[in-house]
Amino acid sequence: MTDAAKTTIDQSEVDRFSAMAAEWWDPTGKFKPLHKFNPVRLAYIRDRVSENFSRDPRAHLPLSGLRVLDIGCGGGLLSEPVARMGATVVGADPSEKNIRIAQTHAAETGVEIDYRAVTAEQLAEAGEMFDVVLNMEVVEHVADVDFFMRTCASMVKPGGLMFVATINRTMKARALAIFAAENILRWLPKGTHQYEKLVRPEELEAPLGASGMDIIHRTGVFFHPLQDRWNLSPDMDVNYMLLAKRPA
Repeated sequence: MTDAAKTTIDQSEVDRFSAMAAEWWDPTGKFKPLHKFNPVRLAYIRDRVSENFSRDPRAHLPLSGLRVLDIGCGGGLLSEPVARMGATVVGADPSEKNIRIAQTHAAETGVEIDYRAVTAEQLAEAGEMFDVVLNMEVVEHVADVDFFMRTCASMVKPGGLMFVATINRTMKARALAIFAAENILRWLPKGTHQYEKLVRPEELEAPLGASGMDIIHRTGVFFHPLQDRWNLSPDMDVNYMLLAKRPA
């Protein structure tokens, strides 16, 4: 199949998250894990982007002047705080219901974000380019990981970055991120993640490398129950983040 005929969309996944769209901004609802995850991933994004573009991460608007794509933005949990750091944000999601929720919340909070109900391939075909692409908690829900990664990478400007966050396909992740999270802790609705759709780091690094991107940082992320928060960790067996850069 040619790239022009391919799609990254898994309609069953779009339908699953569309059905929960009204709960995006409820910190105690079905997206509670993402609300908990936001501080660690936002700090990681802010610090690495600041380092790459010679910014002060402690500045009021450290991402000012940068164009950022939040692909698979859902209800905008990441788009809004990134926009508050000064970035010009495009939030893209194939679910029109998610986008309407995101647009409504942004309007209520006074945050300016360009939300679009589009796919990654539609943005790429339109020639969109970004300083930073945020590819966070998305790859485990797409139909074709390799094509999705290559498509997202094609939109990173020279010298720009792409962040990827997902869950590793390991027995440890199966036990903790699926069974425990869905059945014991009840953090997630059952069926949120399927083990066979989880993605190993090398399965992301290969298409990124083929697209001319260099992996410049890797980190695991783990939940500390006593601190009730997520922290960075050298252990990438469950949740992890990768950072790739397109050479200038």
